[in-house]
Amino acid sequence: MSDENFGDDVVDDAQNHEDTGGHDGDGYDGDGTWSDESEWDLSDFLSDEDAELQETLPVVAIVGRPNVGKSTLVNRILGRREAVVEDIPGVTRDRVSYPANWTGKRFMVTDTGGWEPDAKGLQQSISAQAEYAMRSADVIVLVVDATVGATATDEAVARTLRRSKAPVILAANKVDSERAEADAAVLWSLGLGEPQMISASHGRGTGDLLDLILAKLPEKPRELNPAGGPRRIALVGKPNVGKSSLLNRLAGEERSVVDNVAGTTVDPVDELIEMDGTWWQFVDTAGLRRKVRTASGHEYYASLRTRAALDSAELALLLIDASQPITEQDLRVLSMIVDSGRALVVVFNKWDLVDEDRRYILEKEIDRELSRVPWARRVNISATTGRAVQKLVPAMEQALESWDKRIPTGKLNNWLKEIIAATPPPVRGGRQPRVMFATQAATRPPTFVLFTTGFLEAGYRRFLERRLREEFGFDGSPVRINVRVRDKRERRK
Repeated sequence: MSDENFGDDVVDDAQNHEDTGGHDGDGYDGDGTWSDESEWDLSDFLSDEDAELQETLPVVAIVGRPNVGKSTLVNRILGRREAVVEDIPGVTRDRVSYPANWTGKRFMVTDTGGWEPDAKGLQQSISAQAEYAMRSADVIVLVVDATVGATATDEAVARTLRRSKAPVILAANKVDSERAEADAAVLWSLGLGEPQMISASHGRGTGDLLDLILAKLPEKPRELNPAGGPRRIALVGKPNVGKSSLLNRLAGEERSVVDNVAGTTVDPVDELIEMDGTWWQFVDTAGLRRKVRTASGHEYYASLRTRAALDSAELALLLIDASQPITEQDLRVLSMIVDSGRALVVVFNKWDLVDEDRRYILEKEIDRELSRVPWARRVNISATTGRAVQKLVPAMEQALESWDKRIPTGKLNNWLKEIIAATPPPVRGGRQPRVMFATQAATRPPTFVLFTTGFLEAGYRRFLERRLREEFGFDGSPVRINVRVRDKRERRK
């Protein structure tokens, strides 16, 4: 692709932009790029799916005890069968979110497992997922089985929700007739206001419920990590790599139980720790032994709680035993972190046990096994002796700075023009795709959208990511590049 072709494409789109009532083009600098991000009206380029990338949607959490019809209500809201529904209680375990739309208003609806505040074992982890959904939601819908009435579990859940900062709506489900409405009136006793009479399976009253949800949704979603608050750090890794020992070292006290037996930690342990004048919220998690699908008993619910801790964190410290070969379990935990989109620092612990021969072998293992995260910061420490623990703070700060970084659209397109002029995309199907425009659609993690006339090969996207990192940094943070193919007719429309 030539420099001129790239510029012609952007000029063509700029003219289309003017024809649709956009800016008059004063910000266009004549060489195929735009100098000011404000000159672009992204609505001319973004589809609904693209818009969701750059827009953080408000969240509606559907909670309640097991088998009251939460997943059925989620399917009714979505207008399609997405959530698994069975007559057996406890089918839903994980917290799952889906994009929804009602009267043109987009939001996320989160289906949760049955919430039992005093649960033990596996059910406790399911309840933890529901509790996190409640903390992160903008509106909470408590679903109660109107045919049963308010149970002791419903009352316990209601007591918790009355302390919630988010608006709470009480949905009395399985009200299939007017006669059943009279029976549901007793749910006023839960102290959550007027019960909304619905039948999720038949659709009765769900439209009114959605109208009420939209009325209570805020203009902007809640900020889980407001400016000035402590950053949340998850300590993750396979069993017995020293996560609890590191937490105790950072806290300066025996906060977590430590034993040579793998799997000592089961529940996540939170600790607020000050380092170098900054407060950090650390979460010590259970070690992950195997795939969640094949785990059983306490291993299964420990895996779920570890995933929930990672979801609520901003950065993951992946601990690896430097004295032992990197294992499949280490790589499985790494994949979970990468999929979550969290910032990452790889911590090689037990460095006091590493000799010269092991260091040489470890470098080879890192090049081979960790090749998918060359951008991750690495720190070699010993939680037992305290060696180099002070190096964690600069690594975490840089990774979080990269995670929050935003590149102005004009600067991004100027850079992209030069890169593509020097190294055009490979020809696909006899035609060379052209990149018309690029924008950073989101942060946390940095997500870029390229609007093209054809598909870009995965290898070329990796090339762009590598050059993007060389130019702008992003050390310690994943970078996502999405391609939106726009044919000429769609662009002109």
